Amino acid sequence: MISIKIDAEGIFEPEQVRIRKSTDKEDFGRKGLFRADSLFHPTKLAITFAGEKIIQMAKEHNIGIGTLSIHGGQKPDPSTGAVMPPIYQTSTYVQEAPGKHKGYEYSRTQNPTRHALENSLAAIEKGKFGLAFGSGLAAIDAVMKLLAPGDEVIASNDLYGGTYRLFTSIFAKWGLVFHFIDLNNEDEVKGLINDKTKMIWAETPTNPLLRIFDIKKLGQISKSHELTLVVDNTFATPYLQTPLDLGADIVMHSVTKYLGGHSDLVLGALVVRDEDLAGKLYFIQNSSGAICGPMDSFLALRGIKTLHVRMQRHCENAEAIARFLISHPAVKKVYWPGFPGHIGHEVANKQMRGFGGMLSFELKDDAIERAFTLVSSLKIFTLAESLGGVESLAGHPASMTHAAIPREDRLKAGLSDSLIRLSVGLEDAKDLVKDLDNALKLATE
Repeated sequence: MISIKIDAEGIFEPEQVRIRKSTDKEDFGRKGLFRADSLFHPTKLAITFAGEKIIQMAKEHNIGIGTLSIHGGQKPDPSTGAVMPPIYQTSTYVQEAPGKHKGYEYSRTQNPTRHALENSLAAIEKGKFGLAFGSGLAAIDAVMKLLAPGDEVIASNDLYGGTYRLFTSIFAKWGLVFHFIDLNNEDEVKGLINDKTKMIWAETPTNPLLRIFDIKKLGQISKSHELTLVVDNTFATPYLQTPLDLGADIVMHSVTKYLGGHSDLVLGALVVRDEDLAGKLYFIQNSSGAICGPMDSFLALRGIKTLHVRMQRHCENAEAIARFLISHPAVKKVYWPGFPGHIGHEVANKQMRGFGGMLSFELKDDAIERAFTLVSSLKIFTLAESLGGVESLAGHPASMTHAAIPREDRLKAGLSDSLIRLSVGLEDAKDLVKDLDNALKLATE
């Protein structure tokens, strides 16, 4: 049985949620979001009233992403009034009597700083339940553990190399079957669905070719065949699109990237609306233990508060660079969703509120040596893995982020030897353009 008491003073989060165990012997209360009596009933959880309240208020009062980024799921610390949630650097919590506590028992299962982050994640993605993990791949790992040997997954063939590696080198050995295809080909997607198909996995925009998939259409296919649709929203962020509103069941993030935004943490996240699905994922999160620590949770919360202003600048700078590159004589092709000829441009116009801060481009002669020279000659762009930070980064997918994909498969997916991926930061656009122009000259001498 669940009994609820909500203090109306909390704008985005209930002041108190009281959970009564099914035995009716004890009441437990705590400030903020309570996730059920996990020690005894790991999959049983309370309704996330904070999440429901946020969704309702966002619809009724047209609350924007900027307001949600700053206030969503948050309120001052009740004990001190601290505006930012404290860093609860503790592994365990005192109990008044065996099983009688304030909602926290052990930090693998529950930590106040992590819960503050999970509330925020649910708020900005218009979800009800947020889960934070030690990395994006840890979050993906949890989703795959929803499946059983023999289950099949349909995934995009233009996929982050780490996801591809996890699917093919780890979970394929456990009996999961993966089909990597162009998710824009509706007939091919439907043709692969059988009674063993359980999930569709989509990145949109994809990494690194920035292909756009129609989330609403994939959601309709998934619902009609009772499949779970997972959308990796790392590149777009909820500033540009909210996949749950378009029919996705699970939204996944590498929080390391744009949500964190400062290249100072490694963290992953999942957001859902369905309570049963959330219960299964919370059980996996607690059982596998791939959670994030309170310090990283705090840093991610700090980053989310400026997501909207950062993303606006990322988008503006990326557009300036894309337009410079497309007119450069040494550049063969530019992959940026804002160009009319880009794959999925029309869909991007419908489901996104901008075209993002990522782009990729190919050199005309497709020589890997020239690509190496170019990325090594950059002065403001930093040659490094990762993306989404305030600083501009350049990468060579074939030798870096997608090195795990065999060359034959990589070329088939459209990832050429000279492909260069740019994560466009917040510097002055004219300085970034000049840096690229100088590097292109050196690479083509």
